[in-house]
Amino acid sequence: MAQVEWADAIKTVSGALTKINKKSQHAGDQKMILATHRVAPTTNPNCSRLYMRGLSSVTRTTPLSQDEQKARTRFSTVQAAVSTRAKNLSTLTQDYAAFEEQKNLAEGKKTFKAYLWKVCGEEYDAQHQG
Repeated sequence: MAQVEWADAIKTVSGALTKINKKSQHAGDQKMILATHRVAPTTNPNCSRLYMRGLSSVTRTTPLSQDEQKARTRFSTVQAAVSTRAKNLSTLTQDYAAFEEQKNLAEGKKTFKAYLWKVCGEEYDAQHQG
């Protein structure tokens, strides 16, 4: 049996070490490797696990819920608005000045892109209340 040995400095490992490229024509042949390692006070010293999963075990089996569809629609709409607004030269100066004003506040966004996401998200929410 294979054994994974982590470096002493690693306390936790959790997540995919390799992923399946779903766009590849060979996606069905690929495997995802998931690793977990947690230090826990147990009598069993074997805290590491590796899992291999194929494409069928990663493919969604349930339909999207209405909330998930709304979230995806909101994300794509706000993302398009952010891209458009970031390239709009007529409002860029005002947007950047407003960003600079709020940047050092406690609830202020620290990057211009995050600020645009906040503004465009609020505009989307105001238009789609209910």
